[in-house]
Amino acid sequence: MCAIAGILDLNAAPQTVQAMEKTMRRRGPDDFGIFQKGDVTLLHARLTVIDPEGGRQPMTLRFQGREYTIVYNGELYNTEELRRELSKLGHEFSGHSDTEVLLHGYVQWGEGVLEKLNGIYAFAVYDGERVFLARDRIGVKPLFYAEHDGGLLFASEIKTILKYPGFRAAIDVTGAAEILLLGPGRTPGCGVFRGVKEIEPGCFGIWEEGRLTLRRYWHLTDGEHREDFRETCEHVRWLVEDAIRRQLVSDVPIGCFMSGGLDSSLICAIAAEHMRRLDTFSVDYDRNREFFVPGKFQPNTDADFLAPMERFLGANAHHVILTAEELDGALEESTYARDLPGMADVDFSLLLFCKKIREHVTVALSGECADEIFGGYPWYRDPEVRARAGFPWAQNLETRKRLLSGRLACQTEAGEYVRSRYAETIRGSDILPENSPVERRTKEMVNLNFRWFMQTLLDRKDRMSMYSGLEVRVPFCDHRIAEYLYRVPWEMKDYGGYEKGLLRHAMAGRLPDKILWRKKSPYPKTHDPRYLELMRKRLDALLGDKSAPIWSLIRPGEAERITSGEMDWPWYGQLMGTPQTIAYLCQIDHWLRRYNVDLLI
Repeated sequence: MCAIAGILDLNAAPQTVQAMEKTMRRRGPDDFGIFQKGDVTLLHARLTVIDPEGGRQPMTLRFQGREYTIVYNGELYNTEELRRELSKLGHEFSGHSDTEVLLHGYVQWGEGVLEKLNGIYAFAVYDGERVFLARDRIGVKPLFYAEHDGGLLFASEIKTILKYPGFRAAIDVTGAAEILLLGPGRTPGCGVFRGVKEIEPGCFGIWEEGRLTLRRYWHLTDGEHREDFRETCEHVRWLVEDAIRRQLVSDVPIGCFMSGGLDSSLICAIAAEHMRRLDTFSVDYDRNREFFVPGKFQPNTDADFLAPMERFLGANAHHVILTAEELDGALEESTYARDLPGMADVDFSLLLFCKKIREHVTVALSGECADEIFGGYPWYRDPEVRARAGFPWAQNLETRKRLLSGRLACQTEAGEYVRSRYAETIRGSDILPENSPVERRTKEMVNLNFRWFMQTLLDRKDRMSMYSGLEVRVPFCDHRIAEYLYRVPWEMKDYGGYEKGLLRHAMAGRLPDKILWRKKSPYPKTHDPRYLELMRKRLDALLGDKSAPIWSLIRPGEAERITSGEMDWPWYGQLMGTPQTIAYLCQIDHWLRRYNVDLLI
């Protein structure tokens, strides 16, 4: 994995390039390259995973009298198939990197290469006349852009764009609404900062003659499912095993996240069959055994399931234990890593966890996105929540509305803002008209999760891992799995009335029954009361500072109310209760200060 950036039809002074490069080095610590020709400047910071010598970038190819240059962040999992196909068409290769194959593929097929790729990617190709930008179907790898002074800036992370002279870090009413009414999620394509946008998953853009044209090349499409349950299980088993196997390619050490839950354990079990030695990595929190209380969203802890899974695998297991003080200390760093307020200590812990993992491996596989695709979240199966319009992971609009400062509330119709974003996603969902009401609603839920909640988790995993130069791969994000499962009826996905019943039945025999049938429990969080105390101290300090920038956005009295008791519904998802919501507010204030954000409201 890497960081990419570009300055198109704008001044790329040496000091500007140097400032932008500095922000890219955590994602790409091993090498830096620059391509400049006319008004086009392409930057690449590299984390070396495949072909250390032959994969250097920017990479230029001269083919049939034309010159093509690429900067690329990602990993292709069908490199060898593409290489063979291209070789038959007359292409010759000097190394074994996926970068070289991708560039040859673009030269041969143009934008049609996107239909052939299996992988995670964000890349730009300059052909002497235009710049082609593209992002993977699911959105695992980021790609932001901003049109500025008649030119274009693009980068893997927002912080790189903000280093361009004259581009202001600012938010208007829309940006504030994103943070307070939808955050830490955000509208697809929105970069929150004024002028910053994101090329959406499954989309590409062409910058030509001073204009950016965007097009979508992939989305979930509905269709008839013609296989019975047995055939569906066989198909799912093959897809999952093939995706995991493909993602084990690496020229550097590779390991797996493991929680003792279904998704990560499946990845570990299949990976172990193809590796001489498997390293697994698990995280927990100091004093959690003492204070953990089972609840609706977190029925059990990982600790009771890790030991049997580790014995089953015979893996080299690494355990990371984090304290409340360590989590508190990571607030500022994780906010900078994401460029935006995030999922509070769920981000903090992952940032610290990834730093520890990076001491042992450069690449790790993780189980994100199985819940979105197979219907594992509680809100898929709760009839009351499922029937309710709105984002199911944020059933707290009234709480959020009360937080808005008077000035912001006067300029924002909060309910309409959220409803319009929700309705836009529903309208854009491809669903056959003959579907039953239940089937229609579950497919709406898949689209909501796919375009919103899953993107928040993928942002989190990418930024927290790449901040330490750790490449994380997500096999369940294989687009073939998503395409196939979208058409599978809900009664199959929920087979036996059990969350992810289809996946569990399809993978029978792969795991010990205790793991295979473990009730879903999300990524672990701390239950240590010291963490709540530390967050309250932070908020108390802000309440004592009347000039703190956050009070331009929210009402101090409403922020203080949040500290007084447990919330009826998490701020976001399943894990952001009272301590995490306080932490989120503290993140907002730090973010406003760190980025010196102008408030255009």
